Amino acid sequence: MEECTTYDKKSLKTVQGKTADFQELAKDCVAFANAKGGYLHIGIEDGENLPPNNQRIDAALPEKIIKRINELTINVGLQASIVTAENGGQYINLKVFPSMATVASTTKGQFFYRDSDGSRPLLPDELTRLMTDKPAYCWETKVSLSVNWKNADNSKLQKFVQDIQRSDRVSDFVKDKNEEELLAYYQMIDDNGQLTNLGVLWIGKPEQRARLLYSPIVQYIKYDADDNKVLKYVWDDYRFNPQEMLEDIWQKVPDWKESNEVSDGLWRKNIPAYDEKVVRELLCNALVHRPYTTRGDIFIKLYPDRMEVTNPGLLPLGVTASNILQKTVKRNIHLAKVFYDLHLMEAEGSGYDLMYDRLLSAGKEAPMVVEGDDFVEVTIYRKILDSENLKLLEFVNQNYSLTQKNRIALGIIATKQKILSTELSLLLQLQEGERMRSYVDNLVNLGILVTRGQKKGNAFLINPKLISGAKLNQKTTLKTVEPHRLKLLIEEDLRLHPKSKISEIATRLPDADINDIRKMVYSMQDDGVLEREGGNKNMTYQLAKKK
Repeated sequence: MEECTTYDKKSLKTVQGKTADFQELAKDCVAFANAKGGYLHIGIEDGENLPPNNQRIDAALPEKIIKRINELTINVGLQASIVTAENGGQYINLKVFPSMATVASTTKGQFFYRDSDGSRPLLPDELTRLMTDKPAYCWETKVSLSVNWKNADNSKLQKFVQDIQRSDRVSDFVKDKNEEELLAYYQMIDDNGQLTNLGVLWIGKPEQRARLLYSPIVQYIKYDADDNKVLKYVWDDYRFNPQEMLEDIWQKVPDWKESNEVSDGLWRKNIPAYDEKVVRELLCNALVHRPYTTRGDIFIKLYPDRMEVTNPGLLPLGVTASNILQKTVKRNIHLAKVFYDLHLMEAEGSGYDLMYDRLLSAGKEAPMVVEGDDFVEVTIYRKILDSENLKLLEFVNQNYSLTQKNRIALGIIATKQKILSTELSLLLQLQEGERMRSYVDNLVNLGILVTRGQKKGNAFLINPKLISGAKLNQKTTLKTVEPHRLKLLIEEDLRLHPKSKISEIATRLPDADINDIRKMVYSMQDDGVLEREGGNKNMTYQLAKKK
């Protein structure tokens, strides 16, 4: 097992003898605690997966380690045990619990965070962000105004209670609570019956909501092809709670109802320009996952070809634009629970898997996420990339039982036609060592995908038999050409253009993948079909002379 965000291994020398370095171990424990928690296997050397087969651990050592780390750290929870590996050798499994409510540090006042396969110091702005994201600094549960829950907006209170009662995501145990108990359960009131910030946000009166710092304001702006503003709506009068605001935005903006027309034989079919579930999930993300300690409006900008949603603040610590599909860190967990229980969003996490699924399955690009200095911007595009790909995706989804991960991978591969496993892994935002099996194995087993190549050179492409069976009018492309046909094409090309570089061959076969051309040329040379001349930069190839 390789080191990753939640796992590391250390030599036994780290905790005993003259080489013992508890300061370094303490740093790693702090880093794990500030992230998702994790495991340290002490007694396994770098480059090894197992301890030495004759290694034995002193029964007192785990307790000694915990005691020493506790002396060197603050807010770090630990559990240690001796494990016997399959080869008979022993090691210590040191479990580090995530610090859920507070920020962990060393007793020297140092803060670290586990990132990928290493521990790094937190920068001042990152530390502030981490503190803000911890429940101990929870904006939702703080009481900013002196408002008793009986002085809230009664119509909003009754609507909230009714919606909870009707929700199939809420247990009978919760539904049986009275109004005050229900508000306490959802962290909308404190022990004295005072509205928390979340309570004011959801069931407060407009004048109460207006007194909240950073109560959400949303601006919708539509632009024409010349970037001129042609329409604007602003939700800034504090009349609506987040649920009402979400619904009003969807109802008021006419552009959500537009569609793309796609030819389907003699018939024409309309595909929504912007999928309702995607739009709602984007708006939910903006309202739920923004930091409510940061000033700034939410902007929805609609252009002829795309929609941009801009949120003030940054992503939660540990989440980046390049891992947002795979990594979920909850912010505003109580607000997220309300949204989830009321069926306003699909999950309590980021919802990006849903957006990827819906967009890619509709033949569109995946959402593009950009993190600026003090904002996060998500862009989704209106255009369907290829109508034939859309027909393929619809055919597969209608005739096969696929998981969400299957649909995401299929959407990417259908667009690319052919893709190396390394590139697919990158687009799926998988970290090194994470496997794609859950994404592609089922597709291969069902005959939807076929593979070519081996190991790192392995490529995925849509099964030509599937395309034929679905009676799709997909364009012929050299990207997916069979190896033996590519070989014949290269032979014919070099017959007409002897002494050519690989780049020159690729120029004359523009639809073929240059990596496939390169591998085939090398293979043909090894087989004696081609001869080469010149140095590395000026290497040319020609057909071998017959002996």
